[in-house]
Amino acid sequence: MATLIKPKQKLINLDTPKKDDDSEGNQIPRDPEGIKEYLEIIPEPVGWRMLIRPYQPSKKTKGGVILADTTRETMQMTTVVGLVVKMGPDCYKDKIKFPDGPWCKKGQFIIYGRYAGSRFQTKYGEHRILNDDEIIGTIKKPENILHLF
Repeated sequence: MATLIKPKQKLINLDTPKKDDDSEGNQIPRDPEGIKEYLEIIPEPVGWRMLIRPYQPSKKTKGGVILADTTRETMQMTTVVGLVVKMGPDCYKDKIKFPDGPWCKKGQFIIYGRYAGSRFQTKYGEHRILNDDEIIGTIKKPENILHLF
């Protein structure tokens, strides 16, 4: 029977970015000042469009394998899951098209078509602008949707 040996050195948590590490520039800030700056930098969607932040998977798999940055970028580019960050002033206002009201709201995770919307980059990573009728569904936990790439 094999015996596990505990390491003597302290393990580094790879999911927590270091303060001086600039390679984490694509992470959305969590402090109030950073969030304010983030919301000022990203564009304001117009009309019936909405701004989506594609879901970015974890840096490592459940088995502990650390994913390369290019793999994570590919996963983010090909994902169909995103967070609604901003909505244009006319989103879901068409009562004929949306008789039951909005399909989603700001702060909710949604599913959209793989090639839907216009993609662009900011210093916080990739974003998409989609039309309000390009939403396929809503979800509670983005981790539950597997990536196909």
